[in-house]
This record gives sequence, structure tokens and C-alpha cells, in this order.
Amino acid sequence: MRLAAEPTQDAPCDQRPEKVTGSQLTEQGRFAYAALCGVSLCQLFTGEENSVFREQYLQGLVRWLDLDESVMPVMGAFLSGLGSEGSDNFLSILQAEPLLAAGATPIVQDMVSFSVKDAQYDARSRVLIRHVSCLLRVSPRQLEEFEETLGESLREAGEESEEESSRRLRRERGRKLRRYLLIGLATVGGGTVIGVTGGLAAPFVAAGAGAVLGAGGAAALGSATGIAIMASLFGAAGAGLTGYKMNKCVGAIEEFEFLPLSSGKHLHLTIAVTGWLCSGKYSSFQAPWGSLGECGEQYCLLWESRFLKDLGSAMASLLDGLVSIVAQEALKYTVLSGILTALTWPASLLAAASVIDHPWCVCLNRSAEVGKHLAQVLRSRQQGKRPVSLIGFSLGARVIYYCLQELANDQGMNIVDVFLLGAPVDGSEKAWEKMAKVVAGKIVNGYCRGDWLLGFLYRSSAAQLSVAGLQPINIQDRRMINVDLSAVVKGHLDYMRQMDTILVAVGVPTKEVPGASFALTGAVKVTEGTADLSDPAPAAAAQCQRARHQTG
Repeated sequence: MRLAAEPTQDAPCDQRPEKVTGSQLTEQGRFAYAALCGVSLCQLFTGEENSVFREQYLQGLVRWLDLDESVMPVMGAFLSGLGSEGSDNFLSILQAEPLLAAGATPIVQDMVSFSVKDAQYDARSRVLIRHVSCLLRVSPRQLEEFEETLGESLREAGEESEEESSRRLRRERGRKLRRYLLIGLATVGGGTVIGVTGGLAAPFVAAGAGAVLGAGGAAALGSATGIAIMASLFGAAGAGLTGYKMNKCVGAIEEFEFLPLSSGKHLHLTIAVTGWLCSGKYSSFQAPWGSLGECGEQYCLLWESRFLKDLGSAMASLLDGLVSIVAQEALKYTVLSGILTALTWPASLLAAASVIDHPWCVCLNRSAEVGKHLAQVLRSRQQGKRPVSLIGFSLGARVIYYCLQELANDQGMNIVDVFLLGAPVDGSEKAWEKMAKVVAGKIVNGYCRGDWLLGFLYRSSAAQLSVAGLQPINIQDRRMINVDLSAVVKGHLDYMRQMDTILVAVGVPTKEVPGASFALTGAVKVTEGTADLSDPAPAAAAQCQRARHQTG
């Protein structure tokens, strides 16, 4: 399989694409491949805002597969919703292809190569690939592994060794040093020379890319066009989010930077946002996310740690110190049974409110500002033109909520999946419909109706009867998935303590962690979506089941 860039306005190139995996199929197989993508595009990305993407993707794929342009009217019919009943036939045709005798992985790999050839990896492309992978019975892990292999090869191709970096910096001291610092080349362990030293990076690019893409692909990437593609895909100088640290004077925000959760480079990213900090085991931003599995290149957001520590201490004091044993029993037997539907709160609880109300309000305001700043970072493509997934709990979910609200003012933002857990945000349909416009894949709202602490903290808000972390979000959208976590979450602090199990419940890939428990204590209720958490669209899940039956 080879990767070659088609001519674009940004990176003109006279070369024709090299022969790719898809072109090794029979003509009938290539038609079935494109048709299956056309039907899937129609199912996944409805709405006028996605019409240009649907048409351009399918037109480009037809050219990529060397199909005759005369098939475009038929492909257009698939995009308009006609012929979806033929998906099983397309799957059967592909199954009979000699190239796919050992499995359909080559199709998925070819789709990834096609999707990144123009120096960007659109979130909608990745959702489409994930969906087609499901239909073809290619596991999500296989897709992740190929993306990681390709991403590592492309990134390693442009990285300098420590010795080379030292020699270069000595030569460049003086007038150029400031320039390098500004674009992140002084980042320890991060960054490449792409976009700065140009030709110096080319041989490294070619060598690394050749391992995955073959000699032709390596040569293409070693050209000026190839280097431009990599710089665009991975961000300025390749440093990406590891090279980003906020200037100290940005509005009311004191602290904002990204901490890596995983090693290696990938074609897509996951950013996790912690909701508060405590003492002991959960004193770091990274602590709740130790079980995150194959989720691409992973980071957690370090933000406003001083205030989040104050909040964590206040919550612990409220629950463990200020409430007497008698009051705790009262809460247990009288409050928890109906506290969220009551119009008044127990006097003992209100008396302790002064301990937590101020740090909570401070963090509410700061989380909104941090969310808007996160939107600016993503909008500036600090991560390159790669798709991003976001996951957060409590105030971390609020950060993500405000990030998405801000991004909703733009078009074509690169968000794949979003997981908001115990979110202290407005749960109204209008707010979530606006947010949904910038998400290509799943929007998961993890809630617990019995989370009395969240209800208490939000008691003074005008939106207290519509808090996302306490109820399902009722919007008619194939992306929206509500997960009742009451079997796992008994109180708001469990969002941190039980994160390993919560990730399993909401469908986030996990890995084994020593001493962690992943067992669900009861049924997890999923509404407003599909129980197949690996693919959010009901129509997509149904087709996936048919494909499994057909090929099983």
C-alpha cells in the first residue's frame, strides 16, 4: 500500500497516486468498496452542513480507486439515501475478493491512507472508517494499531536524535534561537524539524515512511510536498500539544497545559479532563486515567490546580469532617431517598454549605473560561489536522461542554467522540443540539439520578432542574447516547474513584491496571442511542449485525 498526495490548492503536485490496496481489487470489488462507503456516508452524516464533505469524499474515493467517472450518478444516488438495502450485497462481493481472503483489513488500511493523503484527517473520515470496519468485521484494535503504526512512522521520520539536536542548536544560537523557542523546538522530547529545517528532515521522513508505505510512498513524503503534509497533519514543528503551554496572562486563567498519558505518536488524539484534585492516590491530574486503553495519542489537561485542590478538600470536609455521624445517617435514610425531588434541603447540610459553596463557584467560573481557551487551542490546530476525542468528569466535563459550545460557532471542527460524565452543565435540548454540531461520532452523557452532592452544589442555579449529570439528554440525534451510571456511581466522588469501571460502562477502551476492578455491579442502562457503544448510529449497528451474520 502506498500513500500519495493528490493535487490540492494548498500543495500542488503533478504526480499521480501510486497503486494502492483498493486498486488491487477487481472492478466489481472496487465498485462495492466505494458503494459501501457511499451508503455509510448517507447514514452517518445527514444534514446540509455535511453535504460538501460527503460529495468530496466519495468523488475522491472514486478517483483513488480508478473507477470510471460514469459511476458517479449511481454513487450520488447512494449519498441521497437510495440503495441502502444493497449493503449486504456489497459486503458479499468484497468477501469474495481474493485480496481479502484472510480478512478485510486491507480495505480499512486503504481508507486510512486515502483519508490522510491531503495533509489532514477529518473526524468524519475516522467515524466512517470505524463504521465500515465494523461492517467488515475488522476489530477497532486493528484500526488503532494501523493508525498508530502509520503515525509513528511518519513522526519518527522527522525527529532528531539528541546529538543531532545539540549540534543544530549550537549552530543556531543567537538570532535564530528565539524563533525556535517560539514554535516549540525547545520542548524536551517533543517536536521535529519539519517546517523549520525543511530539507534536513527529508531523509528521515523518507526512511520512516518507507517501512509502512513502501519506497514510492517514502519518496513522495521525502519531497517538499510530503514534508508540508506532515507539518500540516501533526502541527507546527510536530511538537503538537506537548509543546503547548499557555502564556501566564490569558484572561482569568492561571494554569493550562497538556500532560502526556501515553507514549508514541498517533493519527488521532484523546484529551482527558479531570474534575477536581484530592490528597493521596488522586492528587494528580493523571491519576483517574490510568486504565485508558487504545484511544490514540493521549493527554490530560492540567488546569487551575490550586482551585481544584481547594475544591477537593472542601468536598472531603463536607462528607467526612463537618457532617456528624447522626447527620450522615439522616442523609442516608431520609435525604438520599428523595433529596433530588425535594424543594428544601436539610438544615444540617445547609449549615455546612459555606465550606464548599465558594470553591465550587470559583471552579464553575474558571472551568467555563478554561473550556473556551481549550477551544481556541484546538481551533488553532496546535494538535495538527488530526481528529480529537474528549472525555471528562464533573468540572472536567464542564470544561469540555464550554469548549464545544465555543467550537459550535465554527464549521468543520475535528471532534470524533465526546464523553461527559457527571457534568454540572445545562441539560436542555437547545444547548446540546448546538454542541452536537461539532461532533462526528458519539456524544455520551453519563449521569446518576442519585448524585445528591451534584444536586446540592447546583441548588442555587436557575438550571438546577435540568442538570446533565443527573438526567438523560432528550435530543433526537443518532450521536446522542445516555448512560445511567447509577449501578456504578453512588455519589459524586465515585466519578474519580470508580473511573476504571465507568470507562468500561460508557464504552471507552481500557487496559488492565494492577489492583483495579472493572466489574460492573449491576446493569448499565443505555438510552437515546444504541447499546452497541462501539458504533453509535442505530442504523449502523443494525448493518453491523447483518454483516456479522453474513460473514459468520
